[in-house]
Amino acid sequence: MPLWAAVLAAAAAGFLLDVASAPVGWWPLTFVSVTVALLTLIGRSLGGALLVGTVFGAAFYMTHLVWVGEFLGPVPWLALAGLEALLFGLGAVPIALAYRWTSGHQAHGVIQLLAVPLLVGGLWVAREVAMGVWPYSGFPWARIGMTQVGGPIVEVASWTGVTGLSFLVVTVCAAVVQWQRAGGFRFLRGLLPVGVVVVLLVVTPQFPTTAAGEFRVGWVQGNGPTGYFDVKAPGDVLAAQSVATRPLFGQPMDLLAWPEGGVDADPLTDPDAAAALDRIVQAAGAPLLMNAATTRGDDVFNTSLLWTADPADRQWHDKVNPVPFGEYVPDRWLYERIVPDLVGLIQREYTPGIEPPLVQVEDVGVGLAICFDVIYDKVIWDGAQQGAQLFVFQTNNADFRGTDENLQQLAFARMRAVETGRAVVNISTVGTSQVIAPDGTTLDSIGVDTAGAEISTVPLRTGLTPSAVLGPWLTGFIVLASAAALAVAGFFRRARTRAAHITHPTPSPYAPPVASPTDPNEGGHHD
Repeated sequence: MPLWAAVLAAAAAGFLLDVASAPVGWWPLTFVSVTVALLTLIGRSLGGALLVGTVFGAAFYMTHLVWVGEFLGPVPWLALAGLEALLFGLGAVPIALAYRWTSGHQAHGVIQLLAVPLLVGGLWVAREVAMGVWPYSGFPWARIGMTQVGGPIVEVASWTGVTGLSFLVVTVCAAVVQWQRAGGFRFLRGLLPVGVVVVLLVVTPQFPTTAAGEFRVGWVQGNGPTGYFDVKAPGDVLAAQSVATRPLFGQPMDLLAWPEGGVDADPLTDPDAAAALDRIVQAAGAPLLMNAATTRGDDVFNTSLLWTADPADRQWHDKVNPVPFGEYVPDRWLYERIVPDLVGLIQREYTPGIEPPLVQVEDVGVGLAICFDVIYDKVIWDGAQQGAQLFVFQTNNADFRGTDENLQQLAFARMRAVETGRAVVNISTVGTSQVIAPDGTTLDSIGVDTAGAEISTVPLRTGLTPSAVLGPWLTGFIVLASAAALAVAGFFRRARTRAAHITHPTPSPYAPPVASPTDPNEGGHHD
């Protein structure tokens, strides 16, 4: 593909991937997007692969993350989307090398039809993993597997996790590309591997977890002034949550849950806030899972507290991955020189938590993830492995009112339910809040910009899915195996090139020409 055409195709493919993702969620477009993206990398130079990959990343991230600039303007949006696009472009270079270093193998052979798709799928996933951990704890927001949350193969995630699902989707697309390169419809046998994988993906059921009873959760969306720039007085957020909770009083429940930032004071040091929470717990007749900024020593934490009538029974979990440039500023000395006004808005410096993402309500384990922690696999795996029988995700989306951010995050909550085989109660300050069944379907919902409260009876589940047990190992294996396979391909490509040079050395420009035995002019006259 000419470079100009590849750039245009990459831009179109990046836009299609955004449409395939939440909130639109046209999941089949993922296969179109990835296939086109791979076609643009075949035959590219390193610089060309970097350019094409960056264009794809820019088209995708600039549209998918437009909500970042909703209140703070274009600088944070352009900075995050631009960085992600550049990292995506760098990750395209190994894929282009994989195509180049395997080009000498027979088009109809096992290497091209099986090994190359697996290698390309692994390298794509390796890029996702790298972008999910670096820089500053990474941003694993946009992943190929996540686009399938509304599709027919989402159940596969209970076996492989999001990373494994990404790998399988990209591998299928890469196999279609290799089949097309081998002759397309003139070589129908080449579609056999693709067909087998697609059938397996479609018919694979969700891994079964074990029913363990039911649990009544009261959940409250207060719709209070929880945005960074909302006009409010101290205690207004707590008051809004308290008022929205009153309709639930007198109804039986096992747990009352509030969203992230539902209390705008530290109840561990503020006696008035603590007294208000004591009254809520007494009126509800159940412990309250709330969230607030807390201070212990010199450290500030984003903390979910299980508030109980007896202080000795209280438990907490601090957010594991505070949001860089949102909840703390890494390398503040540097960024204060670049954008001092924006950095100056962020006064708190949240400290990462180290406690397990779990609280125990009687004999029921409740797994936790605070806001963007839902996008980090390890937090979810840890909760499941520690004994979570359901999950409660607390979030504050007030700074992104009217954008796609909440629905993109909600797609992660649905995927986590399928991955772990557990019900999820996803509570937002301003919506959309939902209760999600273990199969990913929505049980109850409260829309955006609405104060509301409900009590939902959710199923409890025990037993670990392969995703929760093998997820870390599978992720590491795919990354290491792909890197090793690319290195091996490069080594053999170099070895073949050297052997060819030895067998057919390049003639010296100073050596006299040697007549070929088949030269028709040998021994004859020259005209």
